[in-house]
Amino acid sequence: MRAIGQVGRGEEAGLAIVVMGVSGTGKTTLATALAHALACPMLEGDTYHSAANIAKMREGHPLTDDDRWPWLDRLGTALGDAARARGRAVAACSALRRAYRERLGAASGLRPAFVLLALDHDTLARRMATRSGHYMPVALLDSQLATLEPPTADERALTLDSTRPPDELVAAVRRWLEVG
Repeated sequence: MRAIGQVGRGEEAGLAIVVMGVSGTGKTTLATALAHALACPMLEGDTYHSAANIAKMREGHPLTDDDRWPWLDRLGTALGDAARARGRAVAACSALRRAYRERLGAASGLRPAFVLLALDHDTLARRMATRSGHYMPVALLDSQLATLEPPTADERALTLDSTRPPDELVAAVRRWLEVG
């Protein structure tokens, strides 16, 4: 576990948490478990993609920034709205680049806390190859890893090893955020 940035108690407008990382790290699993533990909404970032984005990825083509901006704006707005309405909300979103994380924050009107799930290439490829019904092909893994800009010290972020059980990951995030 590696925590960077500051997280304080008493989020005035609401707490927005984004579970981030490349495809196959377990973002949805952790985001769902965390939202359940915090009794708050969970937003699946994939559902905010346009049909054109999903088709492009399904065909094995990486998205461009121009493809991503409207998606990030939709998800960020929904995350901010949910966090303000319910006090806190969790989203699962790749948020691979700093610019994407900044866009989510701007669209949400909040300063999200990011939880990066880290995992090695071979395990990621194995996970992606064995899951069914997902549009993201293993062929895009290398482009996702190349795009990934891990959060830096001035970002509000926690990095966790995604091979740990979900309950341990939830506990680590809760300790970091100091939320019950």
